[in-house]
Amino acid sequence: MLEQSSILRIREELDSSKRPIFFFHDDADGLCSFLLFYRHVQAGKGVIVKMTPKIDRSFTRKVTEYGPDKVFILDIAMVEQDFLDDMEGLGLKVVWVDHHNPLKREKVTYCNPRILNPKDDTCVTRLCYDVIKKDIWIAMVGSIGDWQMPDFSHAFAKKYPDLFDPKVTRPEEALFSQKIGQLVQIFSFVLKGKTDDVVRCMKILTRITSPYEIMLQQTPSGSFIYKRYMGIKEHYDKLIKRAKSHVTKDDIFIYQYEGEKYSFSSELSNELLYNYPTKVILVGRNKSGEIKYSMRASHKNLPPILERALQGVEGFGGGHEHACGIVIKESSNDRFIDQLKKAL
Repeated sequence: MLEQSSILRIREELDSSKRPIFFFHDDADGLCSFLLFYRHVQAGKGVIVKMTPKIDRSFTRKVTEYGPDKVFILDIAMVEQDFLDDMEGLGLKVVWVDHHNPLKREKVTYCNPRILNPKDDTCVTRLCYDVIKKDIWIAMVGSIGDWQMPDFSHAFAKKYPDLFDPKVTRPEEALFSQKIGQLVQIFSFVLKGKTDDVVRCMKILTRITSPYEIMLQQTPSGSFIYKRYMGIKEHYDKLIKRAKSHVTKDDIFIYQYEGEKYSFSSELSNELLYNYPTKVILVGRNKSGEIKYSMRASHKNLPPILERALQGVEGFGGGHEHACGIVIKESSNDRFIDQLKKAL
């Protein structure tokens, strides 16, 4: 968790902003972090950071085009110093809230619980919720989506008893056996597809007042979100069924797919890990000469293993202890897989 001084500092920066721009990661944790802050200030612009969780000078153009009075970066693992230098040149404060391995940067208000406690990877949604203390249902979606059970889960269950049983203590069980898990999947899936469709869903979510608008399709806005989710879910259901049919007795399960309209690597690897908790899961999407993998393991510390597997490989990767993302050239795949198996 963040120190109270950091929480108050973020709140002060947020409350004093009239036209913020928010950069956030394209997953449930990132989306919910953005929604919590945007709904609090009721102003600003959200920009999804896809492909890799990294912000460099190429994002400066998005800032100058919008003309914000402040920049917020949420759930992004890497921010290059040249981008921060550009922001200083524009006279803009930057507030960066993250929970990945800490980086040393200048000209930024950097808030990361790992600075004080390297093992504290509290998700960014939870950190943002501590700042504004509103929209508990969105905070719950982001937390469970990042495989974390927040200490306000009982308060959520009291308010939404049909969505979550407080007896559930494991986030993965909440994700795959409770209705809150479907809401997490909805938030994740509507970030997929064409940019115009994603932006429209983002805007709608900033105005949704209750999870039941979506789950029970109580309003036209909620119905739109649910309908789009169901259309995307059809593709996912086919993939997860196909993946499960290929599972072997090996300790590591590697599954690749290509030609799909959407990328589901993260969601597939999560569900496969839940169903096969003793395995190391590696799910990759092959597209345009690159393979983007999502790696999961409940019983191994993945970053040092991944570091060894990537030696001499044309690619990169990183993440948390039990969840990592990897991007490699297709031509390096055989070497990567071989080194990964040896490292494991």
